[in-house]
Amino acid sequence: MAKINQPSTQVKLTNVSLVRLKKGKKRFEIACYQNKVQDYRSGVEKDIEEVLQIPQVFTNVSKGQVASQEDIVLCFGKDKTTDEIVLEILKKGEIQLNEKERVASKEKLHTEILTIIATKCINPKSKKRYPPTMINKALTELKVNFLPNRPAKIQALDAIRLLIEKQLIPIARAKMRVKITLELAKYKKNQEQIRGFLADEVDEDISGKLWVCVSYIDPVNYRDIVELSQANNGSVEVLDMTVADESDKNL
Repeated sequence: MAKINQPSTQVKLTNVSLVRLKKGKKRFEIACYQNKVQDYRSGVEKDIEEVLQIPQVFTNVSKGQVASQEDIVLCFGKDKTTDEIVLEILKKGEIQLNEKERVASKEKLHTEILTIIATKCINPKSKKRYPPTMINKALTELKVNFLPNRPAKIQALDAIRLLIEKQLIPIARAKMRVKITLELAKYKKNQEQIRGFLADEVDEDISGKLWVCVSYIDPVNYRDIVELSQANNGSVEVLDMTVADESDKNL
């Protein structure tokens, strides 16, 4: 790779996604194709040429102002190549979305969160899942706002806790179906604690020195069950992540 040799001319670019990194009290930007930055960061896109509109470092892309060699050396050091600096900005910088991208990103996040909630929850009376539209209506009544910089899964779990607490609609976490295998002696020693995690419906089998059980558990207890099993040389196998009435598939 060649050493940095930034031109002093201005380059006009349009229809871009910007990635900005502040370093040494200076602002540096790179110009990327729309929707490609996240693809690169997630590993979907591996070809850097498909991400960058131009392999240069700017101080202001919208004005076409290319970063000076003096500023780059001051902030990044004299030994880094343009390619290395561009990759650092691409990986560590903040994505600057235009209005259209911002709206699309917000809608995508909103849909992802609703889908997670709808998958993980059921109506405890009917044992059926709610459609995302009904989940959305309840969250709107609760004035829940989703934040663009927080992971969808974390926000979905927070929303689930609020929905269960407020009960605007009858809602509960769907159960997990698991298979637990323990030495019979270990099971008898920890029987009371293990039974406390399991649903009333238990399919168990004692074969020789092993106790094997298939049952439903509350997802919040999954980690405790795994830790207890591992501490006693047992195992836990997830048979179904979320169990609801089979007739709910068309909802």
